[in-house]
Amino acid sequence: MKSILVIDDNADIRENTAEILELGGYKVLTAENGKKGVDLALKEKPDVIVCDIMMPELDGYGVLHLVRKNAAMQNTPFIFLTAKTERSDFRKGMEMGADDYITKPFEDIELLNAVEMRLRKMEILDQHYAAGVPGINQFIKDVKDSGLMKHLADMYEVETYNKKQALYQEGKRPRYLFYVLSGKIKGFKSHEDGKEYITDLFTNGDFIGYSAIIEDKYYDDSAVVLETADIMQIPKDDFQQMIYNDISIATKFIRLITQNVKEKEERLLNLAYSSLRKRVAKALLDIHAKFNAGSDGKLIEISRDDIAHYIGTATESLIRTLSDFKAEKLIEIKDGKIIISNPDKLSNMLY
Repeated sequence: MKSILVIDDNADIRENTAEILELGGYKVLTAENGKKGVDLALKEKPDVIVCDIMMPELDGYGVLHLVRKNAAMQNTPFIFLTAKTERSDFRKGMEMGADDYITKPFEDIELLNAVEMRLRKMEILDQHYAAGVPGINQFIKDVKDSGLMKHLADMYEVETYNKKQALYQEGKRPRYLFYVLSGKIKGFKSHEDGKEYITDLFTNGDFIGYSAIIEDKYYDDSAVVLETADIMQIPKDDFQQMIYNDISIATKFIRLITQNVKEKEERLLNLAYSSLRKRVAKALLDIHAKFNAGSDGKLIEISRDDIAHYIGTATESLIRTLSDFKAEKLIEIKDGKIIISNPDKLSNMLY
């Protein structure tokens, strides 16, 4: 059972707040002033603190400051109860690290929703997400589902993009965070000589374009549809609200982005130092894992040119290597499409 500490010098409000939370299924601790509240918080380590601002001896700002100084409670959700509505008071509390405000008088559901939202946030921050794009995608989904993006609409405009249609272009300013409902998309960079290098592949459940939004810069690559795709467009401002309005969410997201960058660096090292055979083998497994996740099928439906661009080699060199793999019974080719016959051997290729 989650525990909540209520700190308020007004006995009626304190008892009423505690009763609401107990009916909501929480264990409730109470303190009648700031000093006792801090002592109880440091002793009991509650999951959430609900605290009045205007109190004798030690006000709510003082409680927040002392609680946050304790390393074990730096991320404990802290919700202010206040009758004051001046903008400066809201700003001061948020700058000090408060998570939310509830203005008195408040409805029962308003209090319960605020507490529930903050507990969901802690669950997300405590989770260990997988490295790379899958972890980032799951993190964004969890944040949206938790209600932390509370000003966002439940649904956004969904556009259908046809094959070869551009999602965005290198050098342009981002307007949306894109969420792939269905289809396949490639991210790529173009060189001066006209050659193309695929930076990423995206499919159902992936978010696209977050790096440019977070760093507030122009796109450093382009994105084009490989297979007809339905894509939800989340306005840039809404996504930035989620990231910038909550430092703990931003920190978690940045860590995941860092993991994704590391994953891409490892891929570049593989391109630089591995043999062509190993690069082709790894690319086939990567592409299959990306586009066939959760499926038993081993069919790879992507053009030879795109595979070559993903690897960073000439299409002719790729075709010769695929021919060798076919002769070695590592893959099959039916109707021009590649089928992985022996994924274990491809994965353990030594040269």
